[in-house]
Amino acid sequence: MSAKIIDGKAIAAEIREELKKEVEEMKEQHGVVPGLVTILVGQNPASVSYVTAKQKTAHELGFYSVQDDQPEDIPEDELLNLIDKYNNDPKIHGILVQLPLPKHINEKKVINAIDPDKDVDCFHPVNLGRLVIGGEETRFLPCTPAGIQELIVRSGFETSGAEVVVVGRSNIVGKPIAIMMMQKGPGANATVTVVHTRTKDLASHCKRADILIVAAGVPGLVKPEWIKPGACVIDVGVNRVGEKKSEKTGRMIPILKGDVDFDAAKEIAGAITPVPGGVGPMTITMLMKNTVRAAQYAIGK
Repeated sequence: MSAKIIDGKAIAAEIREELKKEVEEMKEQHGVVPGLVTILVGQNPASVSYVTAKQKTAHELGFYSVQDDQPEDIPEDELLNLIDKYNNDPKIHGILVQLPLPKHINEKKVINAIDPDKDVDCFHPVNLGRLVIGGEETRFLPCTPAGIQELIVRSGFETSGAEVVVVGRSNIVGKPIAIMMMQKGPGANATVTVVHTRTKDLASHCKRADILIVAAGVPGLVKPEWIKPGACVIDVGVNRVGEKKSEKTGRMIPILKGDVDFDAAKEIAGAITPVPGGVGPMTITMLMKNTVRAAQYAIGK
């Protein structure tokens, strides 16, 4: 029997409807709407596409949103001054600087310049520290890991006491999702193992997983025989492996493949995310959720 396909688009849409209601209530009760600024340096096509999607979603949710485009050659100190301006703007609750940045700009300096209470990407060291401490100390959850957790919970998988294996140790996905899943609280309380491409006998670790989260960036890394029958498999990998002609537009579009052999894995797993259409749609949605939270904190809610 084939696995249940975890539909990231549908779950993201469900969360966005919940956020719309929160935004409306905040406006009615406090006269405040969440404010988000996205800062884009240069015109990298992928970055332009990401920022456009974020702004579109912010508008749909009723945010006050600002798209601040800056030239590729903006001096580092000018960018830092721009961030400081938004740090002190009460209408802005969330600041996002689209990465990557040009080589002449130090990304760490830029990330550290953002007010941690407006760091809706959750990249600032203060917010990562809050995440590790957990509980009431946590202000924001990193967007992609937060999306992963929502997919697991809303798909009906029990995390308490579950054996969770995370394949990958990146600062953006692997490390934070491992921390989140081992915390005390709903959607967590799991026993977590973190493995990676240097792990000896990677397959044996994966086979133990009730919930297998794969974020290694290696297409087809996880083979079907590595999956425990009935497991929940979250494939975070989005790897370009070629191009094909779109049937709708006739244009060439990328062929995307996850870190899991999806076609074979779906015959063994209990539930699995597709690529695309699984984790991807959740990331921007969780960014919006963080912006709503930032606004709520700002009004003391």
